[in-house]
Amino acid sequence: MPARLIINADDFGLTPGVNRAIVELHQAGALSSATLMATGAAFDDAVALARANPTFGVGCHVVLADGIPASPPESIPTLLSPNRRTLRPKLTDFVRDLLLGRIDEADIEREATAQIRKLQHAGINVTHLDTHKHTHMFPQVTRPLLRVAETHNIRAIRSPFEARWSWSLGHGGLSRRLQMALLDRLRKYFNTQPQILRRAVRTTDGSLGISATGDLNQQTLTQITANIPDGTWEIVCHPGYNDADLDRVATRLRGHRVLEYDALLAVIPKILSHPNPPALIHYGDL
Repeated sequence: MPARLIINADDFGLTPGVNRAIVELHQAGALSSATLMATGAAFDDAVALARANPTFGVGCHVVLADGIPASPPESIPTLLSPNRRTLRPKLTDFVRDLLLGRIDEADIEREATAQIRKLQHAGINVTHLDTHKHTHMFPQVTRPLLRVAETHNIRAIRSPFEARWSWSLGHGGLSRRLQMALLDRLRKYFNTQPQILRRAVRTTDGSLGISATGDLNQQTLTQITANIPDGTWEIVCHPGYNDADLDRVATRLRGHRVLEYDALLAVIPKILSHPNPPALIHYGDL
């Protein structure tokens, strides 16, 4: 049985150029899924594009840091930055306060619920959840996010951990691989959560390409896809157009988005034309 492959673009709704690149890739057969940012500046544009492409799987890219909340700020005090209006801008600050017990799981649950409901009220059939900067690899985020998923009948969630065989290919440099190895210790906790064990919320065998974020070029993508074993896997990517709208957004991924767009367009249709290719699916197919 061939492997099943989900190719998911994060940051749908960030800018019109990111949205356009994502939908072009889907229409070219190089992308099966995206996760939509509820408070992204181009949210309405993304919703319109999603509705016009019904074969496209759309999940919720839950943002708990480096963004603005969908909830009234006063209802999620422990998630806010010192200005009391936005979420913490730095992931390091979020993780520090999470580990020190300064962030209330109830606030995470409340904010995730608000973001999911915004998508659902816009007519999006939310196929799955993931998080901006993979914050749900931490148990303090895993728990409330799985509760929210089950409550809202969202049947799938990204595994926030890159498959060991994928990061061992050597992408992203030594420090990045050491980081992946350290965080991999949290994998067992994620996989033994009751919703995962009961398959009330399903996940993949692992994610691919996380360690290559910012360097997912044609060579890297070709190497990853050439090594995919049996099972169900997700390639995590961030394609987009580097334009004036993106210049106004705080993101480290600028020119890299075009690099990923070109890589996906060049590699994925070619891979799928080979004998016994992976089956390209989205999370709704799980």
